[in-house]
Amino acid sequence: MAKGKRKSNEPKGRKITLKMAKNAVKLTMDGKRRLELSNMEITTFPKCILKLCDVDELDLSRNMIKKIPDIINKFVNLRLLDLHSNHLEQLPETIGHLQKLQNLNVCNNMLTTYGIPHTLGLLRSLKKLNLGLNRIETVPHFIAGLKELGELGLFNNLLTQIPLWLQKLPNLHMLNVKCNPLPLENPPKLDPIQRVECLYLVRKDCLCSECLKKYKEERDRLDKRLSGSSVQRKTIIAALITTNSTEQGDEAVCR
Repeated sequence: MAKGKRKSNEPKGRKITLKMAKNAVKLTMDGKRRLELSNMEITTFPKCILKLCDVDELDLSRNMIKKIPDIINKFVNLRLLDLHSNHLEQLPETIGHLQKLQNLNVCNNMLTTYGIPHTLGLLRSLKKLNLGLNRIETVPHFIAGLKELGELGLFNNLLTQIPLWLQKLPNLHMLNVKCNPLPLENPPKLDPIQRVECLYLVRKDCLCSECLKKYKEERDRLDKRLSGSSVQRKTIIAALITTNSTEQGDEAVCR
């Protein structure tokens, strides 16, 4: 090995050029400009996209990005920022400068409560916030300042309690707090708020070892359940068929 060089196990990642980024700009159904760089094996924030900081939507999801730099504040026109399924441990404080932001998705990262800056509470136009599948232990208090927030995802975190002030958010109508270690004896009183589930598809090689283990366990459990249901369904169908039947029906299997 050459002197001064160290062997690294870090993935090298794909280099994004300005030409590639320009070709990735698409028009949305309502005529907005969206920069789509999802699932591109990116490990570091491509600074070349600063030349395209006037886009309305930025999608960097399903990559391996560990840090979003402070220069994200240059994207002043952003109404949507999708960073789900990366390796983020914290968000930059400058995210609070994105005053037009309506939808922020940081699901499936490594965020803790301390990794979410208080400036997030300055996003007065924010309507959708997805913090699910992270390592958040308490609901950040500054979320109380998001008066326009309508949908909030907090599922699959480390929450042990849900603050009652969440119910006081005037526009909040969808809340997902499933798969948190909440005490069963004192469930959160959130009856007025509809609970919803979100599904995100990621490649198996993007999962950490713990998530991959959970995936395999759930997959085996589901296979066993479906196998048992199939046997029971065939038994019921066989019991319904009589020898005088003149028509043969098609068997439909619903999952």
